[in-house]
Amino acid sequence: MKFFRTAGCCLASAVLMLAATAPANDQLRQIHSVYLLPMTSGFDQYLANRLTRSGLFEVVTDPQKADAIFTDKIGEALESRMNELYPTPEMLAKKKAKEEEKKKGHDDFYDDDKNSPVHLTSFGKGKGMFFLVDRHTRNVVWSTYARPKDFSADQLNRTAREVTERLQHDMKPPTEKQ
Repeated sequence: MKFFRTAGCCLASAVLMLAATAPANDQLRQIHSVYLLPMTSGFDQYLANRLTRSGLFEVVTDPQKADAIFTDKIGEALESRMNELYPTPEMLAKKKAKEEEKKKGHDDFYDDDKNSPVHLTSFGKGKGMFFLVDRHTRNVVWSTYARPKDFSADQLNRTAREVTERLQHDMKPPTEKQ
């Protein structure tokens, strides 16, 4: 009797674990092209090389052609950058209204200091976190931690390979994972 309770519990845990990973894998498999934002120590260049070589995604240089964005930082700076790259209709309407007010000579209608964008920077030490953000929903659909030991070219290349291999593994259907 105890065996069946334990086996049932393990089976239920396995089913829950598979169910929890399935939606993320489905979202991940819907991404075909990615745009890489500048990353610490030029890591985006190494990652672009590895992603291209692996064939996981098409790496695009035009953010309008991307299904998702790769970044090593999330938060206010990323949100601001996403707003610049992919403005909503409301943002476009505000921008148009601002331009019309400027044409009429009302330059002080908007306080430019408060509305200036926060820019992402590639300066500073990387924390080792990498995020794949869906362009349309702005949700993080995949992330990993892979901190390089140092910022030498060889180490950045190894870390890019590690990130790509994890991504490749996570894109497989749950039944194919080992």
